[in-house]
Amino acid sequence: MRSLIRDTNFDFMGRYRLAVIVSGVMLAIAILAIAIRGMSLGVDFTGGYTIEVGYEQAPDLNQIRAALVDAEFPDTQVQTFGSSTEVLIRMAPTEGANSATVSGEVLKVLTESSDSEVAMRRVEFVGPQVGEELREKGGLAVLSALFGIILYIWFRFEKKFAVGSVLALIHDVIITVGFFALFQIEFDLTILAALLAVVGYSLNDTIVVFDRIRENFLAMRTGTPAQVMNDSINQTLSRTIITSGTTMMVLVALFLLGGQIISGFALALIIGIFVGTYSSIFVASATVLHMGITKEDLMPVEKEGADLDAMP
Repeated sequence: MRSLIRDTNFDFMGRYRLAVIVSGVMLAIAILAIAIRGMSLGVDFTGGYTIEVGYEQAPDLNQIRAALVDAEFPDTQVQTFGSSTEVLIRMAPTEGANSATVSGEVLKVLTESSDSEVAMRRVEFVGPQVGEELREKGGLAVLSALFGIILYIWFRFEKKFAVGSVLALIHDVIITVGFFALFQIEFDLTILAALLAVVGYSLNDTIVVFDRIRENFLAMRTGTPAQVMNDSINQTLSRTIITSGTTMMVLVALFLLGGQIISGFALALIIGIFVGTYSSIFVASATVLHMGITKEDLMPVEKEGADLDAMP
C-alpha cells in the first residue's frame, strides 16, 4: 500500500479556496447546531441518576416511560443498552432522596408494570454541583491543552506554525462537538476524553507535516513556498493515509461491536480523526502558507558574538 501512494503529486495548496468553503460550511453548521439545538449533556454534567436494569425478554420502552411518569418520575430518559433486554434509565436528581431509595422505587414500578422479572444491574448518582464542576473543569482542560500546544509549536517551529496548528485544532473540536449537537447524541465525560484524544492525534499528524515542510524549506533551493508545501504534504501522504486508515478500522470495529458504553467515544474519535487528517493539510498548512512563511523564517538564529568566537 505504501508503494501505491509513494509518488503522488497533488496540488493541495491550489485547492485552498475550495477547502475554505468546505470548512466554512462545516463550521457554520456546527456553530448553529450548538447555539440553536444545544448539547444533550449526560448525567456526568447535569447531575442525576443512572439506573441499569435487565429484563428476561425485550420490554416495551413506551410502557416503561408511561409507568415512570405515573409514578411521578417525569424527567426520565429510557433506552436500550447493549442488548434489547438491557434498559438504561436516566433521571434528574430527586430532592431529599438517596440512590438506594430511588433505585428501589424505580425497580418496584418496573416490576409491577412488567410480566417478566426485572433485575437491578447498577445505580450511579452524580450531584448537580459535581456535574457543574465537571463541566467547568472539562472545558478548562480543553483550553489548557490548546494553550500548551501554542507554546510548544511556537518554540518548536515558528509562531506562524503555532497559529496554523491551533486554528486546525479549534476547527476539529468545533466540528466534532457540533456533530453531537446536531444529532443530539449524549455528551458525557467519555466524549470529552475523546475530544482530548482528537486534539492529540490531530496535533501529531500536523507536527509530522510541519516537520517535513521545515526540512524542505531549508533543503530545497528552488521552488515557491506553495510548491515546497505541496511536495512536503505529498511526501508524508502515505504515512498519513496508513496511520489514519488503520486507526479508523479499529474505531469502526469498536463503534459497531463494542457496545453502547464505548460507541460514543468511538464515534467522536472517528469524526475527529477524519476531520483532523483533513485539517492538517487544508487548514494548518494552508494557514501557514497564507501568513507568508519564508525560508528566512525557519533559518536558525545566530548567537551574538558567534563570528568572534570562530576567529582564531
